[in-house]
Amino acid sequence: MKIRNRALSALPLVLTLAAACGDGDGGDTTGAGGMGGGGAGGDAVTSFEITLENVTPARDYRVAGVFDTPVGESMPGPLFPEKSFEFRVGALPGDRLSFTTMFGQSNDLFYAPDGAGIALYDEKGAPVSGDVTDQVLLWDAGTEANEEPGAGPNQAPRQSGPNTGAPDPDNTVRLVDDDYTYPPVEEVIQVTVTPEPGNEFTIRITNMSKAGTLMPEGGEPAAVPLSPGLFVVHTMDNPLFTVGQAYPDNGLEAQAEDGNPTMLHEGAMPRAGLTSPVAPGVAVVHGSGAPLFMSGEADRGKGLEMLAEDGNPTALAASLEDEVGGESGISSVLVYNTPVGASMPGPLLPGAKLSFTVTARPGERLSFASMLGQSNDLFFAPSAQGIALFDASGEPVSGDVSDQVTIWDAGTEANQWPGVGPDQAPRQAGPQMGADDPTDQVRPVDDGYAYPASNQMLKVTITPAR
Repeated sequence: MKIRNRALSALPLVLTLAAACGDGDGGDTTGAGGMGGGGAGGDAVTSFEITLENVTPARDYRVAGVFDTPVGESMPGPLFPEKSFEFRVGALPGDRLSFTTMFGQSNDLFYAPDGAGIALYDEKGAPVSGDVTDQVLLWDAGTEANEEPGAGPNQAPRQSGPNTGAPDPDNTVRLVDDDYTYPPVEEVIQVTVTPEPGNEFTIRITNMSKAGTLMPEGGEPAAVPLSPGLFVVHTMDNPLFTVGQAYPDNGLEAQAEDGNPTMLHEGAMPRAGLTSPVAPGVAVVHGSGAPLFMSGEADRGKGLEMLAEDGNPTALAASLEDEVGGESGISSVLVYNTPVGASMPGPLLPGAKLSFTVTARPGERLSFASMLGQSNDLFFAPSAQGIALFDASGEPVSGDVSDQVTIWDAGTEANQWPGVGPDQAPRQAGPQMGADDPTDQVRPVDDGYAYPASNQMLKVTITPAR
């Protein structure tokens, strides 16, 4: 949120999920600088159509991950008595938590919430805090016939290998209901939720069992180890299984029988992650040099901050227009702001695209920048030197250049969990609301949060005029 040009601070917040973005002229672009000036002498000018498409897929889960390493340990493994798994999630009101972990002394039993999951906010929108174990249940996956808990020869602690037990004659997922005796849930597992700043939560799963929690007739008194497991944050019902239906072929069997969440995790990851609009932006045709930023250097205070934090390209475009034809090598500048088929400027939502046209001479390059809307100060852009519009032989470049685009951190505002941070444009009360970034440098994003690859969010295509 560091503002180097105080004259810019009065400009309004541009990017929201509901409000339009841009200068309001209804056109696809606004430009300046005499397209084609400042290039390589008398070389022929070529027109290029640049298309940006938001290819972010719909997501079933906001977050998905595995918990597999007990607190205080360095290697993954099961959770024994008095030990805890701990993980962190980001969530908004309406989001719920679901997870799975195997009841280790069983054939195919696992702990999980019901199909609704555990609400992370109450009905008033306040974050939930405290013990939520009363929302955790013991389930039968319906994949393997049950034996006496703590004594069965085909249970994980005693079996010679996975999948050695007989099939369950009832292959539906259901609450455990057989002739054996099981300890109350709270004597084996405790789940607590702790709100953290930035709409984040710490989830802690603790093994409450002890020697003697199980007293099998055919075996020794035993505790109940808990396995590594999967967690997801979601709004849908029945995110991992449906009660009364056959067990899904999604890895639940390996989780419930062998305590292995790997297959569940592999299936969940493509369905999880950030979905975001892409804001209006600035495009620049230029020669050598880096007109927008330099990696590893501080923001120049010419408007990139407003673009990256608020989705407002106006100030940056104005600064760049002042440099057209000068020593910077910039030949043209334009603002792109209206998706194809839209009548008004606005953000580029998933599935939408926008196009604009630039002209260039051999040797010139294209730079552009657009905010990743669900962030504090991240933006899409090529490298600081831009994308070559001509190849080494002087022929115009054509095709998909998405692999040359990166998600950059402007270094002006501290990052929060993507898609949920309260100081991100869709949720903040106004511009420049977040704390300063302690690393005051433009750089590829590397903040410990998970982001899709740039080319899984934004497709960029260059088509020369024929």
